[in-house]
Amino acid sequence: MTRLTDRMATIIMTLCVVLMVGTLISLLGYILYHGLASISWHFLTSHSSSFLAGGGIVDQLWNSFYLLVLTLIISTPIGVSGGIFLAEYAKQNRVTAAIRTCVEVLSSLPSIVVGLFGMLVFVNWFGWGFSILSGALALTVFNLPVIVRVSEDAIRSVPHAQKEAGLALGLTKWQTVWTILLPSAFPGILTGIILSAGRIFGESAALLFTAGLSSPELYFNDWNPTSPHSPLNPMRSAETLSVHIWAVNTQGIIPDVKQVANGASAVLVIVVLIFNLGARIIGSFIHARMQGKNSRA
Repeated sequence: MTRLTDRMATIIMTLCVVLMVGTLISLLGYILYHGLASISWHFLTSHSSSFLAGGGIVDQLWNSFYLLVLTLIISTPIGVSGGIFLAEYAKQNRVTAAIRTCVEVLSSLPSIVVGLFGMLVFVNWFGWGFSILSGALALTVFNLPVIVRVSEDAIRSVPHAQKEAGLALGLTKWQTVWTILLPSAFPGILTGIILSAGRIFGESAALLFTAGLSSPELYFNDWNPTSPHSPLNPMRSAETLSVHIWAVNTQGIIPDVKQVANGASAVLVIVVLIFNLGARIIGSFIHARMQGKNSRA
């Protein structure tokens, strides 16, 4: 009876894994099969057109990366600091429990709710309008709980003996955190940040209400951040790649809407895959280097 139960459990788990992997491969295969044929150098480097066929996604692609970088610049220091506080400085009491509960609630909020909050606060209250800055701050709210939890877990995973050794050598608590805990937890923190970058890059619902549904044609020879057509202007509206996919499918104005949507979807999937694979490769490489240094020491 025990062997039969074990065999049935193994078969059920194997079927679940096969179903999960098969669904993922089918989904990715469908998107890439229909989208790779639409990707060309012209498609990646030309401006989009609202009425003519043959437009590209260079503006939307730049907006997505620019918004990603700006969001990480804002959210990473705050998130890592929050993780350090919860792991090393916060006392285990009701206040800390309430903070962790708030972090959990924020991480489970639907992105459209975050977008409505961003529109109320950043777009209307602060008066920044539909802009990259409003979108980046909304995505910071959306992304901050992930970085906080990743940083806290990575710091807590560092062996306690390393922390005690630093304190025994006369280091202050902050010196111990800065010189011992953070370097040891860096691979896990970096992996979490890169994975969250993929999540940011593919986000659309929160950006519909904050960054806007349109983007001015960008002049890549104008790097004045105050110019309305400058790629570096954070106060202009910005249609990202994921929002562009939604827009061309719902509006359907351009003649080659299917080709544009397929190509943009394939580019989006490829970039997100690169983020996820890069997180694993970079995290493993840094961890192996740090383990090698420790072993030689």
